[in-house]
Amino acid sequence: MALVFGTVALDTTRTPFRTAERIMGGAASYTALATSFFTKVRVVAAVGSDYPDKYMDVLRSRVDVSGIEVRPGKSFFYDSEFDMDLGKRTPHATEVGVTDGYMPTLSEACRKERYVYMGNSDPSQIIHLIGQLDRPKLTVCDTIKFWIESKRSELDRMFGMVDAIIVNDEEARQITGQVNLIKAARKLLGYGPTLVIIKKGEHGALLFKDGGDYCFPAPAYPLEDLVDPTGAGDSFGGGFIGHIERRDSLADFVLKEAVIYGNVMGSFAVEDFGIERFLKINAEDVQRRFEKYRNLVYF
Repeated sequence: MALVFGTVALDTTRTPFRTAERIMGGAASYTALATSFFTKVRVVAAVGSDYPDKYMDVLRSRVDVSGIEVRPGKSFFYDSEFDMDLGKRTPHATEVGVTDGYMPTLSEACRKERYVYMGNSDPSQIIHLIGQLDRPKLTVCDTIKFWIESKRSELDRMFGMVDAIIVNDEEARQITGQVNLIKAARKLLGYGPTLVIIKKGEHGALLFKDGGDYCFPAPAYPLEDLVDPTGAGDSFGGGFIGHIERRDSLADFVLKEAVIYGNVMGSFAVEDFGIERFLKINAEDVQRRFEKYRNLVYF
């Protein structure tokens, strides 16, 4: 079983073709749902009293929501807009709501989980959560520009407490000050983790280890129809941690497969608004796309 921590949120997403208002979103939502195709998942998060029952029912049908705390007030809310080719995103509003000041308290079962994914939340919350874990095999964190700019000292401390960091290319450059992604990865590994993954959107992802001397480049799965890029990175994280948990191994070949499964889950996420695509597929669909991907890149 995997443990996922992060935001369970409401999103308003605007594209030139459609606007979807206050739909189910948040890092933990995407990551947990993607992980659920591989293994069982516990979610730890805080939502406001305004969080719709229908969205909680979706989560409840696929993951363990006993760690989601409903607090008086408003849920985390994110409003953003994509440009014509859906490659650039402009944030309009980030309202942290009831997650402001929230410090997760883990149940005994959550403390003992071996594989833990911590989405782009306040680094102080993640530091607090890590302190409650009981010898996990793998801890993975993500972050976003909002926390890089507002909580940098806590972010640096968080990086030194985890086994793996997953960020996109823009975030990697912002954190390290390095334009070249190999140099950026080396600097990120210098914080203390053993693995760094740099996501490159439509160009796939790079896995680094061994101080940056080892690099596994994985192209993105080719898609004809891109609808909403929201949550692609979080879904990548779900595929990554989910496959590792079900294999219960950190062998090189498993890590490589996990990156590919991450790309596969990200490719599904962008084919519809919000989490809708995940509600229309099953584990067999995921495996078929993985096999097709493997055949495409094999030589």
